[in-house]
Amino acid sequence: MPVALTADIIGSRLLPDRPAAQQHLDRAIARVADDLPVAVRALRPIVGDEMQGVYATLGDAMATTLLLRLALPDGIECRFGLGIGEVGVIPSATGDIPEGPAWWAARAAIDLVHATQQRAIPGARTWVVAGEGTDAADARDATLANAYLVARDQLVTPMSERTRRLVYGRCLGTTQRRLAQEEGITQSAVSQALSTAGAAAVVEGFALLRGF
Repeated sequence: MPVALTADIIGSRLLPDRPAAQQHLDRAIARVADDLPVAVRALRPIVGDEMQGVYATLGDAMATTLLLRLALPDGIECRFGLGIGEVGVIPSATGDIPEGPAWWAARAAIDLVHATQQRAIPGARTWVVAGEGTDAADARDATLANAYLVARDQLVTPMSERTRRLVYGRCLGTTQRRLAQEEGITQSAVSQALSTAGAAAVVEGFALLRGF
């Protein structure tokens, strides 16, 4: 069943340069779409600080959110709500309007991860909800995905911008030697940064998602 993705920029109203932040975000979205071309409907801004996209599988959606988190520079973060369910549209004179259970579930997921972030797990950024009309298997997948996402986000949230770049590269199979050359540092420094951040678990998780 398809997965609708809704994202919003954390603290967008407090950003010192909102237009510049949007440009950074647009570039990150384009990079991820190029490196991982799995979207059924490309992630794009819709209104204010929100974005929407559609993916064929939960694995594709979760892999995309990971790369996007890793691609963003310091100071710009997003929350992601993933909704499993039917994806529909309402025809309009100004263009189709996204509608349906998957979108409602994605909106609920955004609210849940926001509450989780404020209440108990500050590092949480991503949540999955199985929408109306889904079956027990979809609900189980959502629960298992959230167990993974809570741990993944806790690893990614405290990473430095450089470490995120390194993890992004490793997810795509770039060698540590090549990453060291790109960053102008030693291979030993790359290895140490990845090890300290727990990157191996994030990279392995990404590889497993590609088959999910």
